[in-house]
Amino acid sequence: MTESHKLEWKESWRDDHLRWVCGFANAEGGTLVIGRNDKGEVVGVSGAKKLLEDLPNKIRDLLGVVVQVHLRREGGKDYLAIVTPTYPNPISYRGHYYQRSGSTLQELKGAALDRFMLRRYGRTWDGSPLPGVRAADLSKEAIARFRQLAANSGRLDATALSETNARLLDRLKLTEGKYLKRAAVLLFHPDPLTFVTGAFVKIGFFRPDGDLVYHDEINGALFHQAQQTLDLLLSKYLKAAVDYEGIIRVERFPVPREALREAVLNALVHCDYMVPAPIQIRVYDDQLILWNPAALPDGWTEKTLLSPHASHPYNPDIANAFFRAGEIEAWGRGIERIFKACRVAGTPEPRMRFHSGGVWMEFPFDEAYLRVIRGKTEQVTEVTPEVAPEVTPEVTPEVTPEVSNEVSNEVSNEVDSLLKTLRGDMTRAELMSALGLKDEKHFRKHYQQTAVALRLVEMTLPDKPNSRLQKYRLTATGRARLQKITRAG
Repeated sequence: MTESHKLEWKESWRDDHLRWVCGFANAEGGTLVIGRNDKGEVVGVSGAKKLLEDLPNKIRDLLGVVVQVHLRREGGKDYLAIVTPTYPNPISYRGHYYQRSGSTLQELKGAALDRFMLRRYGRTWDGSPLPGVRAADLSKEAIARFRQLAANSGRLDATALSETNARLLDRLKLTEGKYLKRAAVLLFHPDPLTFVTGAFVKIGFFRPDGDLVYHDEINGALFHQAQQTLDLLLSKYLKAAVDYEGIIRVERFPVPREALREAVLNALVHCDYMVPAPIQIRVYDDQLILWNPAALPDGWTEKTLLSPHASHPYNPDIANAFFRAGEIEAWGRGIERIFKACRVAGTPEPRMRFHSGGVWMEFPFDEAYLRVIRGKTEQVTEVTPEVAPEVTPEVTPEVTPEVSNEVSNEVSNEVDSLLKTLRGDMTRAELMSALGLKDEKHFRKHYQQTAVALRLVEMTLPDKPNSRLQKYRLTATGRARLQKITRAG
């Protein structure tokens, strides 16, 4: 028998031990034994019968808690067992709040106390109202982006999407009476930092000795933070090992894009925004580490999180908005999807560490990738801070085939369809929509990259291939090909 989260031993009674009773009441309940030493040996307690009568009343009067006190005997010595149930309402001792955690007693302060009080009253931090902010103060662009994402996902009916911004917020349960909830501000306000100290993401690239080389901070509405963080990681911070499938350039990142996306979304959705610290991502030559100031649900352990579990979003209102937008697929499967993406890509699975201050997710880079990068072969795309967040163009001149205006008839039907569709300067999204395509990977491989490789289509920003302003247009060769297939048709 050892001390645990539901068992504590004390050799003798002191009124200060009421803190442990308070801690049990604020956790999962437990038993305080009076008359055992730290080794669990019964040493006896003097005046046991009087304490048996006095302690229930004292505990009730000072804590408002009703306990059971049992007199027991072992080895000819008396000891007491004070059995405390868990209480749904917060219990304090002389104005201080305590909670049993593992085999220790912790006084709740600051964010931990706020979090505890909200849970006890059935509230969540992101679901609490925030006075002083109106729907008119929110970013129209952020809400418009949500509407577009939700329309594409099909998880919000057309009627809701056609309503006013104020009514849409009601539909998403982001209001309480005349107030907006904190979730609404984080999701849609142009500058959530005005209200929430840690509502941003910090990314840094570090040398092996820990020296910071360069860094970025991503602010704004959470949907913007999610996209911008992923874009920066893939275009500025992670080096891509390059291979070619025929004339198609294939970039292999040390962390699969899908795993990275899930990790970033998981951090933003489950972040404990009461902690005045941002989500932090450290990138090294051989690993990526993401730290999230998050807290596990009561009673959860690392094993609970890494095994199949029911949905338990830390910020349910924020999670609901991301779900409606199609950004998260299913609650409760985020960690599982990260590990699966790594297994499918053949990269090492991440390591997770848990501390009272947050959750660490470490993505080690595999040895094959590191050999390519450290060998500095010509198949590596390395982005320096001076040109970030740009990346090497998707097709380099050295591997682009020479194509004259008299283009070969071996051009694929997909490329010809792209040429027929392209009018002026068009974005990738506009082209996919016009072609009726939804699979971005298929579009890139069989349409966009092939057309660019054949010099039928060119980028309007060739030095910034991943720019959000990137568009595509026909080259002189492409126009000649279009005229040829038009005449033939």
